[in-house]
Amino acid sequence: MCTTNTLMAILLFLSFSLIVSLSSASDTITANQSISGDQTITSKDNNFELGFFKAGNSSNYYIGMWYKKVSTIPPTIAWVANRDTPVQDRFSSELKIIDGNLVLLNEQKTQIWSTEVNSSSSNSVIAILLDDGNLVLRNGLISDVNIWQSFDFPAHTWLPGARLAYNNITKTKKLLTSWKSLDDPAEGLFSLELDPFEKQYLIKWNRTTQYWTSGPWNERDKLFSLVPEMRLNYIYNFSYVSNENESYFTYSLYNPAIISRFIMDVSGQVKQLSWLDTTAQWNLFWSQPRQQCEVYDYCGAFGSCRESGLPFCNCLTGFSPRSQRDWDVNDFSGGCVRKTELQCGRTSEKYGFLRITSAKNKPPNSTSLAVGSSAECESSCLNDCTCLAYSYDNNECSVWDKELLNLSEDNRNALTINVKVASRDLPSKKKNNGVIIGAVVGSVIGVVLIVGLIWFVMYRNRYVGKTTVEGSLVSFVYRDLQTATKNFSEKLGGGGFGSVFKGTLPDSSVVAVKKLESVSQGEKQFRTEVSTIGTIQHVNLVRLRGFCSEGNSKLLVYDYMPNGSLDAHLFSSSKLLDWKTRYQIALEHSEDGKRKFFPMEIANALIDGEDILPLLDPRLHGEASVEELTKLCKVACWCIQDDEESRPAMSQVEQILEGVLDVNMPPKPRALQLFVENKDDVVFFTESSTSQSSQAHSNPSSHVSQAKSAASL
Repeated sequence: MCTTNTLMAILLFLSFSLIVSLSSASDTITANQSISGDQTITSKDNNFELGFFKAGNSSNYYIGMWYKKVSTIPPTIAWVANRDTPVQDRFSSELKIIDGNLVLLNEQKTQIWSTEVNSSSSNSVIAILLDDGNLVLRNGLISDVNIWQSFDFPAHTWLPGARLAYNNITKTKKLLTSWKSLDDPAEGLFSLELDPFEKQYLIKWNRTTQYWTSGPWNERDKLFSLVPEMRLNYIYNFSYVSNENESYFTYSLYNPAIISRFIMDVSGQVKQLSWLDTTAQWNLFWSQPRQQCEVYDYCGAFGSCRESGLPFCNCLTGFSPRSQRDWDVNDFSGGCVRKTELQCGRTSEKYGFLRITSAKNKPPNSTSLAVGSSAECESSCLNDCTCLAYSYDNNECSVWDKELLNLSEDNRNALTINVKVASRDLPSKKKNNGVIIGAVVGSVIGVVLIVGLIWFVMYRNRYVGKTTVEGSLVSFVYRDLQTATKNFSEKLGGGGFGSVFKGTLPDSSVVAVKKLESVSQGEKQFRTEVSTIGTIQHVNLVRLRGFCSEGNSKLLVYDYMPNGSLDAHLFSSSKLLDWKTRYQIALEHSEDGKRKFFPMEIANALIDGEDILPLLDPRLHGEASVEELTKLCKVACWCIQDDEESRPAMSQVEQILEGVLDVNMPPKPRALQLFVENKDDVVFFTESSTSQSSQAHSNPSSHVSQAKSAASL
């Protein structure tokens, strides 16, 4: 008979055993356990977590692994099991061990994914999530032999300690493949694989077309010959191993506490990143290829890529995106389709040719024709209803009967291609004249309306003090703002085209008043900001309360932001203010008696791939996120491009800084292609062309003003 004390001891022992069992199983799935709904397992030191997750904005769920200590929303995914077979209801689906395998059952209890191994001891097999991000199958808790491991089946992420390998016996590859899109982790078009013969990595499109190589591995220097960023390596330790069974690359971290990942991105670029707790962001260590348009077929069929502006991809004239929704989330892989389909054999349909230039190598899938002239080449394509485009270059006629891929708008070493398009979709001279006339008439009407509005506001202001315009903007009288700002005595700062002063209105509200100081440029800035910022009051933009226009005096009135600022473009999203506060950059540097124009220093360092950290304000002691700083400098260089069409819209700038859009490397603005040298009070300029140089010498002050104003972002 059990005494009370004995019974209590047994209960305590069982309770303790249960607690130990539960705690030890937090990283483990045993034969009598499963994961469903919001249940997860977490590695021993909380580095990784595994469970169901939803990809992007889709309604699909997947079994995947993410970084537990990385505070991103949504979580940063490191591995996906069922990439091509999602489930809809995670609560009715299960991840469990059946017959010695880890399997995923969908809502109908149908097996849609499995580890697919043969085990002689299926009853004791368990799954364990290790702290290095490796999900393994083992024969019980006491065994350290992996029956199966996720490291052998990577998705788009290469984790430290894992191998990207080539099996010398089976001739198979262990490679990285990009996601299909940000909303779909299925295998995409881009993959990274090992070339064991040259000891290098290759990026391929559709597993066939190579468009980037790392260059051969240099064993002495421990780097790839075409990845110069690795010379600055102080984080990663790469190594190459080759034996009779396999050849592989692997890497480790000098500091194991650093959280790192290497990914084959949906952009078609490989990227190596490390997590910074101080900024709560992934820091980009390097990426290749550098230019987005170097990625093969990034814009899809009949889509053209350009480095000189945003967005990267545009459809050819006469074409439109196959899926506008995909293009809205920067998934251009679907390419473009014709607005009017070519009707083969229909005599009533008329065709013409759209002439385009592409800087890439000749698009694939062309056929050569033996003809003697460009006219014959054109006629051959026009009379062949299967011909979609032709090119006549160096006395060679090439025709395409398949979609045009890998087009680029860059005109360097351009190849002229003529694309067959329905006549109704071709731009015509008559249409262009109509557009020009309409634009001119519209501009005249717009100017008249603006002038009339300003005159009306000024007239009313003489008698009523201030008037509400368009329901939100207030027209202020100059003398009222003069009083509110105490005769513009408290200056908050300055930027392009003017200075900003603090003021207090009669209702005690504090405002920031920008006084535009350049008549010709100020007018344009005035009209642009009143028409855009005044009507689009985004939650992250400083609110424009009103304006003043009296004679040559042009002022803009904004809500005052303590501890904030108004930049040259009067754009101050919370993200941009945070970055500008964190990274103060000096405007000029002095070196050996020479005075260089600092925006050019930034552009040179950025575009030439040099380290930009030395350009920081010395007071920051180099403590900055290279990824953030690089992104900020890229945006700044895009915003000061000479061609207005190349400058991004403010909505795009907002998305880039918030991490929604990527930003490619900008070209060097011509306005910054100069340096200023102080010598005997004479200012010298050098420009990229003789004509620009002569203009600079004839009117140096205007060029300095233009360059400094343009670079003030």
